[in-house]
Amino acid sequence: EENGHPSKKLKSDADEEDAEDQNKKLPKRKIVLLMAYSGKGYHGMQRNVGSSQFKTIEDDLVCALVQSGCIPENHGEDMKKMSFQRCARTDKGVSAAGQIVSLKVRLIDDILEKINNHLPSHIRILGLKRVTGGFNSKNKCDARTYSYMLPTFAFAHKDHEVQEELYRLDRETLERVNQLLACYKGTHNFHNFTSQKGPRDPSAKRYIMEMYCGEPFVRENMEFAVIQVKGQSFMMHQIRKMIGLVIAIVKGYAAESIMERSWGEEKVDVPKAPGLGLVLEKVHFEKYNRRFGNDGLHEPLEWTEEEEKIAVFKEQYIYPTIINTEREEKSMANWLKTLPIHDFNSSAVEVQTNNKNPK
Repeated sequence: EENGHPSKKLKSDADEEDAEDQNKKLPKRKIVLLMAYSGKGYHGMQRNVGSSQFKTIEDDLVCALVQSGCIPENHGEDMKKMSFQRCARTDKGVSAAGQIVSLKVRLIDDILEKINNHLPSHIRILGLKRVTGGFNSKNKCDARTYSYMLPTFAFAHKDHEVQEELYRLDRETLERVNQLLACYKGTHNFHNFTSQKGPRDPSAKRYIMEMYCGEPFVRENMEFAVIQVKGQSFMMHQIRKMIGLVIAIVKGYAAESIMERSWGEEKVDVPKAPGLGLVLEKVHFEKYNRRFGNDGLHEPLEWTEEEEKIAVFKEQYIYPTIINTEREEKSMANWLKTLPIHDFNSSAVEVQTNNKNPK
């Protein structure tokens, strides 16, 4: 080019340009992608355009979508152009095994393989389905299921000296944990379980369908258990605070009555368990599936065929990250040390009033 001669295009460049031209001719279609990722080291799912120091899962995803040729570059800069919507906005450090995003893409050949080729191994697209043009993964979602994996020594009573590696959860304590978790079922005012919501804010009322702790299991000499929670929708930090409060009660720092109090109007100090163990397991689209799942054009948004891939991803990337981080950084052990700092008691005035007006 310097000598006035146009530079010869390399064959691979020419091939890429041909492919790009072909892609441009493809019509755009509304799809959903089933995503799994390990959230460690990321500032959550949602992209913060213009804030490059906080890396999010969507930064990597959008990059891969552009590089694979599914979306034009300007759609990566302005995500509204591809009608992009994530089902759940997972917080910093939180992982997912069944996140769903909806967007318009060019349906290129081998689309999943091409997107995954441009993603780091700890973020995978495990499935794709065509959906209706007006589909929005956030609005059409009826419920979300999360799991929270934690070392069982978190439930050891504060007055007992505990060796973390040797601790094993007994049947009685597990039953107590499950009795407390079951109290969350139904509709409650969770204003104390998030920030920036007042007690009279109608959006603080949330409906919980189920919540329980499964049987403990040992990994790398440490015992863990997994809490499952299914609800219509959750506010920022809500699940971590729900679990944090149960831990505080089981350990003997807070009275059981604090639960009822926390749903009332007064401000209650609810501790927030670490983000590390939280995983978005599954999102549910029951209403959409009933209406469009068997209309002959669209498939129901269920992922039975992908279940094995999801299980393999969890074993490979999510569980080892939680276990190794817990062992190295001791996030749960260090957080437990902060529980005595919390004030779980009402003010003296409230105590006197309660004594005068016993329920």
